[in-house]
Amino acid sequence: MSGMPLGRIGFIGAGRLGQALAVAFARAGYAVSAVNSRTAASAQALAQRVDPHARQRPLVAGHPQAVVDACDTVFITVNDDHIESMARSVAWREGQAVVHCSGATEIEALQAARHAGADTGGFHPLHTFGDVDTAVAALPGCAVAVESADEGLRAGLMNLAHHIDARPFELPRGSRALYHASAHYAGSLVVTLMNEAVQHWGRLGIPSDQALDALLPLLRSTVRTIESRGLGPGMAGVAARGDAVTLARHLQAIGAAGLVERQLYADLTRRSVALAIDSGRISPEQAQALYATLNMAWRPEDH
Repeated sequence: MSGMPLGRIGFIGAGRLGQALAVAFARAGYAVSAVNSRTAASAQALAQRVDPHARQRPLVAGHPQAVVDACDTVFITVNDDHIESMARSVAWREGQAVVHCSGATEIEALQAARHAGADTGGFHPLHTFGDVDTAVAALPGCAVAVESADEGLRAGLMNLAHHIDARPFELPRGSRALYHASAHYAGSLVVTLMNEAVQHWGRLGIPSDQALDALLPLLRSTVRTIESRGLGPGMAGVAARGDAVTLARHLQAIGAAGLVERQLYADLTRRSVALAIDSGRISPEQAQALYATLNMAWRPEDH
């Protein structure tokens, strides 16, 4: 199925996400026709970025209703906690399409548009939106979670993702919070773990910028290995080797920073051991030795 034509596309919200998507859509040949933002400067910035690629410069609307009136498909790219109130604040029409770009917010937040006869959906790029130009350049190949109860809109959003060279996949209804939370393990929580490493290197007197310079190539090589070999086969370290002696040294050294730090390392390593077993990297005897060492991470005298 070719999917419904999205027609004139509008954006309510002109932050980094809205700007990056608007540019990508316009470059793919879609008609980005109107934009509204809380600040006129943000709306103007989006319009200017789209302008070189658009059929005509988008209307910079002073009120969200003007975007709704001018467009066939409206992307709501405001903060998650404002999506539902934004959907309730304007008058939608039958046959219109209304799409939010939140990862964790359910489509039911657009219920006001649905009640007015509009089709509703979700379009969430699994992507970090920092600098707009960098984000646009990195969109090709990124995964996009698509959801809609309407088959035509769902197919249209899948086509849209393909046209910006992204890789769409469908989310089942009611799954967005778990999908979004679990994706953090590959995104923002990696940043947190990198910060843990930098903080520990700081205990050795190594400045944070120098530590990050040293650790980033390791992170990149880890990603490349996962890409080429998969998760279990691509894992390195004490769990993948079954090295209980080195693990004990790690726990002692990390524990010098505090009990919370030691337990974090132990919890993560425990999951690494399970992965090593499942992928055939270590024997049951090696796993037993690792688990015994990990069980010592909390000793009675620590409480």
